[in-house]
Amino acid sequence: MKDPYSVLGVARNASADEVKKAYRKLAKRLHPDLNPGDTKVEQQFKEVSQAYSILGDPEKRKRFDKGEIDASGQDTGWGKRGFYRTYAESGEGAKYRNFDFGFGDDAEDIFADLFRGGARRRSGGTRRSTVRRRGADVTYQADVDFAEAAIGAKKRIVLADGKALDVTIPPGTEEGQTLRLKGKGMQGLGGAPDGDAYIEVHIKPHELFVREGNDIHLEIPITLQEAISGAAVEVPTLHGKVSMKIPAGANSGSRLRLKGKGVTNSKAGETGDQYVTMTVVLPETIDDELRDFIERWGGNHPYDPRRKAGIT
Repeated sequence: MKDPYSVLGVARNASADEVKKAYRKLAKRLHPDLNPGDTKVEQQFKEVSQAYSILGDPEKRKRFDKGEIDASGQDTGWGKRGFYRTYAESGEGAKYRNFDFGFGDDAEDIFADLFRGGARRRSGGTRRSTVRRRGADVTYQADVDFAEAAIGAKKRIVLADGKALDVTIPPGTEEGQTLRLKGKGMQGLGGAPDGDAYIEVHIKPHELFVREGNDIHLEIPITLQEAISGAAVEVPTLHGKVSMKIPAGANSGSRLRLKGKGVTNSKAGETGDQYVTMTVVLPETIDDELRDFIERWGGNHPYDPRRKAGIT
């Protein structure tokens, strides 16, 4: 295993915040979701996650710096040599009991812990319990499409150990929302629970829709004829296309509501609406027939929209 300080690119005296910042920067750049099929990057992502599991935990970092655990988090056996035969050969360690390494009467208990129950205490012969520590939590980022966040979806996430996990994106998920996956973090020690995985959701913008709360907003262009005479047009929604009736006399800025075609809020059990704002668009080419008609009509029906808007 590589040195975790080198993997994260931080100095050995780096603060906890500096370690976290370095990890988040690397994890975001190397995340398998952003580098599909790149096994080299996937391996680097695993190394970064493993390094942070050591340096991101104050106790593990202290033990690593003392040489008590290696870069994979396993005990190195530091300090075992002086007492090796105490536990490996002589049962209760009577042969070496006269040696004093500064631990006093607790020396036997301390090294029994290092050997994870390999020796028994002098009183009663009961076995020492193993060290128990809850696994570290891990954080991932998931980029989801606009519609996936709005109506819900399944998203595959690659965990630190390389395993893929299908995550449920609930309907109405918002930008930056964090989903918790219980027990999907780093493995616990000594039978302790595994840590949790937290999925930070980032929503990709949509080319047509804009979300405001649980409502969806959409702008559509309409022709001059549709604006004057009215029409039935197809309008896209999160749930598919629907027919919408444009009333005669519609104008740019006129807005219609499609009830229940917005975002479903899974927590509140409510569904928003979709608002469609219309913009009147003239034909790309103005021919003589249209120009002559408008000039004749305008001469007989003068009106000033700027006066109504208070501009003149």
